Amino acid sequence: MMNRSRENDLSALGTRRAFLRHSAALAAGTFAAGTVATGWLRAEETDPEKSAVGMMTPATTAAVERGLAWLAAQQEDEGSFGSGGFSRNVAVCGLSGMAFLSAGSTPRRGPHGANVERCVDFILANTQESGFINVAAASSHGPMYGHGFATLFLAECYGMTPRQDIREKLAKAVGLIVNTQNSEGGWRYHPQRHDADISVTIAQIMALRAARNGGISVPRETIDRCIEYVKRSQNADGGFMYMLQTGGQSVFPRSAAGVVALYSAGIYDSPEIKKGLNYLMAYLPRPGDFNRESHYFYGHYYAVQAMWHAGGEYWARWYPAIRDALLARQSDDGSWVDTSVCTEYGTAMATIILQMPNNYIPIFQR
Repeated sequence: MMNRSRENDLSALGTRRAFLRHSAALAAGTFAAGTVATGWLRAEETDPEKSAVGMMTPATTAAVERGLAWLAAQQEDEGSFGSGGFSRNVAVCGLSGMAFLSAGSTPRRGPHGANVERCVDFILANTQESGFINVAAASSHGPMYGHGFATLFLAECYGMTPRQDIREKLAKAVGLIVNTQNSEGGWRYHPQRHDADISVTIAQIMALRAARNGGISVPRETIDRCIEYVKRSQNADGGFMYMLQTGGQSVFPRSAAGVVALYSAGIYDSPEIKKGLNYLMAYLPRPGDFNRESHYFYGHYYAVQAMWHAGGEYWARWYPAIRDALLARQSDDGSWVDTSVCTEYGTAMATIILQMPNNYIPIFQR
């Protein structure tokens, strides 16, 4: 029999989920005037979440629980995650925190509430006076990636726990993003206005959207320039180039990010979205893809978001395919190995992807 504490936790979770979805929808209506309001309502009217019923199979739930248990055991006392060259990386910490949020835990509440709280502590401790979230020795070659993912995580936590200390540093982190947008409308590896690429840009757009959902001011001009940059980055085949300055062919990971950039900026129904989705469908997950695709977890992190937003046949085909591919690749200890970054990163990404049907986090919601 379920104990009273567990009943209360589940009741609170259901109430929180409804509140967050409502708040996110209201905030989205002003994030991109017109397109967001109608796009969001259209998605809600069709109740696309019903398509997710049954997709979180018992095997999927068990795999996620094992993955989160492994991930929780890797957290350092200071709250950081990561190994090798990515030890103490703020992106890995932010994504690990998002994995726990995706399961319904919040700071200090839920099975992994303590892990989430320590993630918050680590990121706040490494937010500079300028707003830049970074651990210099652990930033790899692109510290703005880390800044974007860490800001996204803080924004989601602030929406669940409106603490003043989180708000103050989140506002500074958002201000840094706004102030470093380049003349093309995007961002790149460092907090400077010199150049931009589609991959770093999407990390900043998602952070801005999440912050706006939580009540942090984001200038409309910043979003308009983001949208224009992403649209200009799309190739004729529906995929996305890396940089406007150099052009380049479409590839799956950054093209998935490009589609999500448009969704995050409030574009829900446009020729660019349709072309992008059709391009991505050529990469429907198959056995053995892990060894053929570069940036596998990164690409599928964004692709599953794109298909979740799209709903319908896109979602119905995509999620079971990536779910089964990930279940087949889980290690005996519950982790997912990623040799390009680190196993903590691979495990965080895999568990986020698998938990998309939970629909707990506003930034991932339709």
